[in-house]
Amino acid sequence: MTSKKKQKRWLKFRHRIVRNILYVILYPYSVIRYGIKIDKFKEQGKRPYLILLNHQTPFDQFFVGISFKKPIYYLATEDLFSNGFISKVIKFLIAPIPIKKQTTDVTAVMNCLRVARQGGTICIAPEGNRTYSGKTEYMNPAIVPLAKKLGLPIALYRIEGGYGAEPRWSDVIRRGKMHSYVYRVIEPDEYKLMSDDELYNAIKTGLYVNEAVADITYKSNKKAEYLERAIYVCPYCSLSEFESSGNVVECKKCHKKIAYNDDKTLSGVGFEFPFKFVNDWYMHQCKVVADLDLSSFLDTPLYSESVQVKEVIIYNKKVPLKHLNKLSVYGDRFVINEGLENEIVMPFKDTSAVSVLGRNKLNIYFGKTVYQIRYGKRFNALKYVNIYYSSKNIKSDGSDEKFLGL
Repeated sequence: MTSKKKQKRWLKFRHRIVRNILYVILYPYSVIRYGIKIDKFKEQGKRPYLILLNHQTPFDQFFVGISFKKPIYYLATEDLFSNGFISKVIKFLIAPIPIKKQTTDVTAVMNCLRVARQGGTICIAPEGNRTYSGKTEYMNPAIVPLAKKLGLPIALYRIEGGYGAEPRWSDVIRRGKMHSYVYRVIEPDEYKLMSDDELYNAIKTGLYVNEAVADITYKSNKKAEYLERAIYVCPYCSLSEFESSGNVVECKKCHKKIAYNDDKTLSGVGFEFPFKFVNDWYMHQCKVVADLDLSSFLDTPLYSESVQVKEVIIYNKKVPLKHLNKLSVYGDRFVINEGLENEIVMPFKDTSAVSVLGRNKLNIYFGKTVYQIRYGKRFNALKYVNIYYSSKNIKSDGSDEKFLGL
């Protein structure tokens, strides 16, 4: 029985049929909806590839699929596989490779090897996250040993203009220009001669895009809407909350209003704003959080708000704990329903990971339990991730790192 299980093929003929049907539908849709120019990878031939891409929009995988001729097996987080019947349909149609977000997943590595041995093309976004700031985010160096182990030619797939067209924090697609294409192919014979650091730097350089430039205009009458999903630090009030409407976002403490313009620049409404782009503001926010004295927030929460909480039964379903809950974050712990009978206290030291999924879903990996948290369109999940990693970055020897979870 074990032998038969090992022989089971990941690649199915139906995946080709599904890919061809999706191509006919999604190619014209992508061009019309995003204004994107998608370059076909004519040099593909019959070879399988490891495709690495920078992650900008929720449609990125379809841009990649249009560039390549054969089915592609995408690495996807466990959240995609935890939606009951819908997850089963997706698995049947395109067979993505599941991976547990923000963890070392040996099973995912073994499945990638299995797909590669069967001649399948694999696609991974090394960032593991869509960018909130407009620039390519942190990439886990673990992508290098995986790439070398797979032994496939590496296609570095670059997406440009995606942040201008559809920022992660927005629900609106703006009219502008995008371009997606294979930037470079690194052959196995080439990277075998590279050190891990050299290959890592080649991948980072090939995928790096910084859209904090006023190069293209993107039209919409809701350009700033839901920027509060990404921004929670005011340059005048420090930790704060924001509320957006149309092209303007407002700090709820000092009531200063900031406009988001067609060319992606920011400007104060009636005053001089210190940041030109969201990326500048985002970097300031990261510095503020990294420098926080979290020990001064052990008795008073940094944030406390109403949320909806579900327990994720990984690769199965999501079970609501209660219709309405309350989430608080202190300098050393998360607390759900503080002071109530169903209170859940999650010390940072016992929490293995915290991550943002999609635009503003929050996953907390506490022991063997995964809690998924969100509440409304304005919910900012990012601040909880940043605060958690700020705490984890402080070392016992007094040194610290700057990685804040994305």
